[in-house]
Amino acid sequence: MKIYKKIFVSTIIILSSVFVAVVTVDASVTTTLVTKTKVATTIDTFEARPPIHILGGTRDAAPSGLTPADVRAAYHLLAANNSNTGSGTIAIISAYHHASLGNDLAAFSAAFSLPKCSTKNGCLEIHTMGKSTKVDSGWDLESDLDAQWAHAIAPSAKILLVEATSAAGSSLMKAVDYARSRADVVAVSMSWGGDEFDGETKLDSHFVPLNSAWQTSTSTMAFFASSGDDGTGASWPAVAPNVIAVGGTSLNMDTNSTTARNGTPRFISEKAWSGSGGGVSTYEAEPTYQKNYSIPRASGKRAVPDVAYAADPATGFSVYHSGKWYVIGGTSAGAPQWAALQALNRNITLTRLYADKASSNSDGYFRDIKSGSNGDCGYYCQARAHYDYVTGLGSPVTVRF
Repeated sequence: MKIYKKIFVSTIIILSSVFVAVVTVDASVTTTLVTKTKVATTIDTFEARPPIHILGGTRDAAPSGLTPADVRAAYHLLAANNSNTGSGTIAIISAYHHASLGNDLAAFSAAFSLPKCSTKNGCLEIHTMGKSTKVDSGWDLESDLDAQWAHAIAPSAKILLVEATSAAGSSLMKAVDYARSRADVVAVSMSWGGDEFDGETKLDSHFVPLNSAWQTSTSTMAFFASSGDDGTGASWPAVAPNVIAVGGTSLNMDTNSTTARNGTPRFISEKAWSGSGGGVSTYEAEPTYQKNYSIPRASGKRAVPDVAYAADPATGFSVYHSGKWYVIGGTSAGAPQWAALQALNRNITLTRLYADKASSNSDGYFRDIKSGSNGDCGYYCQARAHYDYVTGLGSPVTVRF
């Protein structure tokens, strides 16, 4: 892609199917901002897709991907037998009906010695938004990933799967509205997204608790969404100002050493994943928490992602689905696990995340991802210190923000 150079000038050039914004700060710094062409539409024509990837179509008799112990070690999360294993309800917004979700979650829990989570013991609840909800294999796998890994990170929290009648935006928003009406819900996970559209700002109010009394100075319902798996470019609902957008990384763990075989996996490295969605919103204005942090080159618009989590399918998560084990990646894995972090301590807000990153001990909150990229657009596609448009503020190294 050709880069045009000017001093103190910003220009918009339309090439093929992308917008290329040439942003220059001085004669020595020239970058390109690339976002996908946005087709004018409405929530009624919005069609969501789950950003999920199966490693080579893997279907195994035993788990071969990341385990809960791997992830707890990588992100300094509390051990499964710790007294703080979560509370409240994690709402997972998905589409279509998944009849075997309970059985799949039971098999996953048994494999990793997690507490049972079923409709019988009250840990699992499946709420179907319509009587004739159809079945979709892709969304079934997404629902399994979300429920199993939310449970892995916060084993004592309850799981509420809200099944929208379809992947249409209007159906999914009804499911979101149901989740945010519940007094027991502490986090809402949305492992799906799509192109931004004209009028999306009118829906921002859907990503706040319906009961205003729920939100206090110390605790609030938190909303999380995957940033997308197509590399550079912003997606909705991740760009909504009250949604925590979760980008993706490539996580490298030592699974072959003696300590790993003894149940103590060792973190090696983490870099930006090439598929991680990120960029600048076309429609959403820059929120106060980002203005206060001084996001570089946001040009007054909402920047995403906010945070990051493992997403590379090459080192994906173990997921049990319909009798087989899969290795699954994508930013859809990060949203439910960040939601589970909220169930552990209920202290995650966008304002607090950015304040933590700006603090003098920011490395106690985030692993700053400084390498890797998600495209060829220069500054906006490269991971770097502090904030970047691929991994945001970084990945978690604590449950207390």
